[in-house]
Amino acid sequence: MLDAGRTEEMLLEVNNIEVIYNHVILVLKGVSLTVPKGGITALLGGNGAGKTTTLKAISNLLKSERGEVTKGSILYRGERVQDLSPSELVERGVIQVMEGRHCFEHLTVEENLLTGAYTRKDGRAAIEADLEMVYSYFPRLKERRKSQAGYTSGGEQQMTAIGRALMSRPETILLDEPSMGLAPQLVEEIFEIVRDLNQKEGVSFLLAEQNTNVALRFATYGYILESGRVVMDGPAAELRENPDVKEFYLGMSEEGRKSFRDVRSYRRRKRWLS
Repeated sequence: MLDAGRTEEMLLEVNNIEVIYNHVILVLKGVSLTVPKGGITALLGGNGAGKTTTLKAISNLLKSERGEVTKGSILYRGERVQDLSPSELVERGVIQVMEGRHCFEHLTVEENLLTGAYTRKDGRAAIEADLEMVYSYFPRLKERRKSQAGYTSGGEQQMTAIGRALMSRPETILLDEPSMGLAPQLVEEIFEIVRDLNQKEGVSFLLAEQNTNVALRFATYGYILESGRVVMDGPAAELRENPDVKEFYLGMSEEGRKSFRDVRSYRRRKRWLS
């Protein structure tokens, strides 16, 4: 089932990891995935499927929640990274944008962006140049740069969180639920910017997302998680056309759109788990 046929250069390799919280609660049960250089990889599934835990396992943020990777390995550019601190991982080029945006509410938008450059040692001019680059992708942030982040909209806070990550000059961004709480038009805008950053700046993305429809339109490859396991993966275009994905994740079947009452019984009938 896993992506053995993929031939791209792989930046991130997650190999059969298990994650346990509080020494007893098994959350991830043998998750494996890869993120290629220059790709947008989607990690899909409903609430509680294990998407956020997978990202936190990669970015080494589990310990703050009494979680730990107990089996398997996480490699970045072929080197084991699961024992690094989050700041050391940022220096390697991997940064996570947390679910819920998590801006510093009392700081201005621009001050928030500049906090993303705290690990850099390449001088003020380079940081100023990257700040202008961020503003070129998020012109709304330039308009609001002197506003306190806590008084900006949800969409502007999401843009600020992504822009702050960009200020670290990442090679790979782990993006957790970018569409959460945003209007559909803003969701499209955020994902279009992600695609532009991927294509023009060469940033690779692993994004966790419940909105399967929009994620599969912008991603190049996808993994579907259920109850801490990968139950299906493949090129995004193939997943979009897969009958099971259409029925159980996009709410469509050959008979047309299904109601939630019909769709929610899929766990008993799903062919790929049998």
